Amino acid sequence: MARPAEHEKRAELARDAVEVLQREGVELSMAALADALGVKRPTLLYHFPTKAHIVETALVELLVEQAAFVMARVAAEEHPIDRLYAHMRAIHAFHHGREARVVFLTQAIATTAGARLPDILQAGEAVFEAQRHDIVARIRAGIRAGAVQPCNPEALFAAVRALNDGLLVQRVMSGTPLEPVHAFVWEQMLAPLKR
Repeated sequence: MARPAEHEKRAELARDAVEVLQREGVELSMAALADALGVKRPTLLYHFPTKAHIVETALVELLVEQAAFVMARVAAEEHPIDRLYAHMRAIHAFHHGREARVVFLTQAIATTAGARLPDILQAGEAVFEAQRHDIVARIRAGIRAGAVQPCNPEALFAAVRALNDGLLVQRVMSGTPLEPVHAFVWEQMLAPLKR
C-alpha cells in the first residue's frame, strides 16, 4: 500500500493534535502534545514549529473541506436567493454535531497566533472569498434581471454570514435548534426577496 502523501500526513497530524488540544487545553506543552500523539517532539516540531501552526493547518483544512461540501449543495440551486439559503443550511449541515470543533479552532487561533493572526485570518477568509463573490454576483445579476428584489447584495451576504457564525456558537453554547431559525430566515428575510 502506498504511503500517504506528506500533505495528507501533516493534515492528519494537525487534526489529531487539535483533538488533543481541545480535550487537554491549548496550554499543553509541545512535549506533552507529542507524547499524546505518539510521535517524537522533534517530529511534531518539524511539521509545526508552534501550536499556532497546528491550529492554522487544521482550520484551513476544515474550511477547504467545508467549501467543497457547501459548493455542492449550492450548485443544486438556480435562483440566487435559493443559493444563498442553501449556503447557510449547508454550512450548518457540514458542522452539525461538530460545531465545537470550529468554535475551538477559531478561539485557539486567537490565543496562539500572536503576530501571525492577520495572516491566518486572511488564509481562512480566502477559502470563502470565491463563494462570497459568486453569490453576491448572482444576486446582483438577479436584481438586474428582475428575479430578486432590489437590495444590497454585499450587506445581505454579510447578514447571512453573521447568522451562520452566530448560530454555530449558539449551537455549542446552548444547543439552539437550527431548523426554526432557518425557517424564520427563509420566510421573513429571504423568500420576500424572490420575484
